[in-house]
Amino acid sequence: MDSIAISDHGCMFGVIEFYNEAKKEGIKPILGMEAYMAPGDRRERSVPSGNAGDAAFHLLLLAQDLEGYKNLVKLSSIAYREGFYYKPRIDKEVLREFNKGLIATSACLGGEVASSLMKRDAKAARHAAETYAEIFGERFFIEVQKHIKEQDQVNPELAELAKKVGAGLVGTNDVHFLNKEDHFAHDVLCCISMGRLVNEENRIKYPTELYLKSPEEIRDALGHFDQAMENTVRIGQMCNVDLDFSKRFAPVYKVAPESTDEKYLRELCEKGLTWRYGTTEVSPEIRERLNKELDIIAQKNFCSYFLIVWDFCNYARENGIPVGARGSGVGTMVGYLLGLCNVDPIKYGLLFERFMDPSRNEMPDIDIDICQDGRQKVIEYVRNKYGHVAQIVTFNTLAARAVCKAAGLQLLGED
Repeated sequence: MDSIAISDHGCMFGVIEFYNEAKKEGIKPILGMEAYMAPGDRRERSVPSGNAGDAAFHLLLLAQDLEGYKNLVKLSSIAYREGFYYKPRIDKEVLREFNKGLIATSACLGGEVASSLMKRDAKAARHAAETYAEIFGERFFIEVQKHIKEQDQVNPELAELAKKVGAGLVGTNDVHFLNKEDHFAHDVLCCISMGRLVNEENRIKYPTELYLKSPEEIRDALGHFDQAMENTVRIGQMCNVDLDFSKRFAPVYKVAPESTDEKYLRELCEKGLTWRYGTTEVSPEIRERLNKELDIIAQKNFCSYFLIVWDFCNYARENGIPVGARGSGVGTMVGYLLGLCNVDPIKYGLLFERFMDPSRNEMPDIDIDICQDGRQKVIEYVRNKYGHVAQIVTFNTLAARAVCKAAGLQLLGED
């Protein structure tokens, strides 16, 4: 295979690692997301049926180009910030606004089109298909899959509906694990995530067919549907996203026309000497430490970064919002003089190199704690001044020891 897609449910957390690994292997990475679609307005926090399972349909979105990728990122953010109700959701309103550069397919049986057919509501299925076709035009495709018997029942109806609305038909394959024999390991992983036991009958169990099938297996399963295989290849050819990791796109602190970010940072540090030590006539040790840090920061073009951190910390203090750095960033004389932290690195023997290695060119990272009562106010200040604030998430992964322990508990039935 010369291309493969990632389409995690409702998020894009694995996209960058996936992209880089695919590129290493000479395979085209297709970047996507299996979005959760609200049945109505994404901001509505209830469903007419009262069943939480009806709060979202599936819709597969794939980026054709860089603009499509940016729209995909935008939609993912909107889903979490505006549409979260059991799951991160978008709606057709934002799809109309941010669909450029995106291909949409009707997804699995959880999609709006297929689920309507499963409920024997052909009118609703056609209305949904026509709506997506109106939004995406020729970039909308109706999917057929073969994993479970229910799909065999609905696939002919999906193929007929595709003809009626003028949408392409595409054969797809859900992949939740790589090889067929990996099904049991995946089942154990699901039990770990849900806190269930393998021997429990009343729990979610994924079909054994959700592995990465060969082209021959897919053609045997879906090749009898007209153009379904051809459109699979066609979509792969339509998607060409190139991400540039060689450039930095960090925001810039704007200084006065007659100054530079390096000069202004040095001026603030000189003022900080008077603030911290009562005079600029400090000991040779302090002066040498300050000059060394400023030289390294300037050489690496990180002056603007320190000014931005100083700017929002200063804003927080002026508005009575407790704020302060922690971690390796506390070991900087520059940070101490700017008021980012209140620990004198000379007094406590803290190393600048632990924060910023002169031999490496990584972006600096100063962990700042902001009082929860004023945190959003500071975030809005940064967003309004610099254009954007990205929220960072942490992921827990299972290494060998944790896997053995967690899997053993699920298999043995212990609490």
